[in-house]
Amino acid sequence: MNRNKITDLLAIRYPLIQAGMIWCSGYKLAAAVSNSGGLGIIGSGSMYPAILDEHIQKCKAATSKPFAVNLPMIYPDIDKHIEIIRKHKVPIVFTSAGNPKTWTSSLKADGIKVVHVVSSLKFALKAQDAGVDAVVAEGFEAGGHNGIDETTTMTLIPVIKKEIKIPLIAAGGIATGRGMLAAMILGADGVQIGSRFVASEESSAHQNFKNIVIATEDGGTQLTLKELTPVRLIKNDFYKKVQEAYLKDASVEELKLLLGRGRAKKGMFEGDLVEGELEIGQIAALIREIKPAGKIVEEIMNEYHQAIKSLETNQYKFE
Repeated sequence: MNRNKITDLLAIRYPLIQAGMIWCSGYKLAAAVSNSGGLGIIGSGSMYPAILDEHIQKCKAATSKPFAVNLPMIYPDIDKHIEIIRKHKVPIVFTSAGNPKTWTSSLKADGIKVVHVVSSLKFALKAQDAGVDAVVAEGFEAGGHNGIDETTTMTLIPVIKKEIKIPLIAAGGIATGRGMLAAMILGADGVQIGSRFVASEESSAHQNFKNIVIATEDGGTQLTLKELTPVRLIKNDFYKKVQEAYLKDASVEELKLLLGRGRAKKGMFEGDLVEGELEIGQIAALIREIKPAGKIVEEIMNEYHQAIKSLETNQYKFE
């Protein structure tokens, strides 16, 4: 793989980044992806400060390669998380769900690379103005919390690429080497992949959740709860309750009451497939096996290089 803006910026072999997903992205997954040549990310949004501290220490022991921490800006103890990140000299932070101006300059002053996740051109430009080193542009195909405008990855990447100067990482609906190549052709310098790594052996997701991910068919997810925070969910019993609430013209307060607390933990980490919130991307329809994270990285990169060769020889075939 030739070097590019993302591999040089993050000091990694492949421009392939594992998303920092809550309840799914512990140190085992992050270390496995980093050891395989990508960038592994610890998802701190579901961790108390002491748990994050433990995962960073274990990740450092499990890999000598660069890894990152995903930092949702709305996390209540974000200052404590940042203290821990600084203490352990984590080289890269991916920020999301908030204003990048709040912490970017402070983190960069400590020599930390900062990448911010956005869902629109407006927020990409704000992130660039805030001084981030790169942005992740996430289309609405992605799992978990998402952009309210429902802009697809195929539209979002070229729109943002045309207007920004910093490196661009594509996310949303990517799980294969062909998908990676498509994103790069559209202008991305790298890709961030979430759903495919949920269904990995090292993912901290509950086995029940992994099993339902690989069983999810086309049309099996839906972006909903826009009145609170847009989120893409598998259509389980909890999702059906949300839809029933909409049919009854539920208020925002009623939707909040229905969602309650800990719904995502119940579904993805504890394995309650009935009452839990099951967040996954549309690309789950293409995922049919649970594999080691290193094998996933290898297969994606092999398919990526093969797809390039096929295009160069004008022999690319859809199977």
